[in-house]
Amino acid sequence: MNLEDFNNRVLPLKNKLFRFALSVVANKETAEDVVQDTFFKLWKKRESLGEILNLEAWSMRMVKNQCLDHFKSKFVQTKGGNPDPNQAGINVSPYKQTELNSAIANIQNLMAQLPEKQRMIFKLRDIEEYSYKEIADIMEVDISVVKVNLHRARKFIRQQLEKNEAYGL
Repeated sequence: MNLEDFNNRVLPLKNKLFRFALSVVANKETAEDVVQDTFFKLWKKRESLGEILNLEAWSMRMVKNQCLDHFKSKFVQTKGGNPDPNQAGINVSPYKQTELNSAIANIQNLMAQLPEKQRMIFKLRDIEEYSYKEIADIMEVDISVVKVNLHRARKFIRQQLEKNEAYGL
């Protein structure tokens, strides 16, 4: 693979890889480092990239592994920030925006309580919108494992949200 092919096939994945890394490490600078390291490794393996059937899934797997290496080497515990609903072009009242921010923070806190595998699968499926097959390729597990972990993650979040909503009733 030459530079032009690399620029056309690999570099367009930058934003997806960054979003995924950011969702895992919850730190912008670390996510940028992870993506940069991933691109460096991809460039070093550019001669064999033509043989890979799903370059996007393979790249996502590399990012996942880089993130796990980061956690193993530094033992870092972090939290993500709250997304702003106004960035999506949605006009909401300050009351509704506060309610949305509270709901988002609540869901993020619940996601942080999930086991790592469930959290990653949940993010890949429900946030990044990958297919079960792509998630199985990225996580290097069977599709049934993806489905079971996704079901358990959704069930946990749903139960906790229902429990919070029913509080005091």
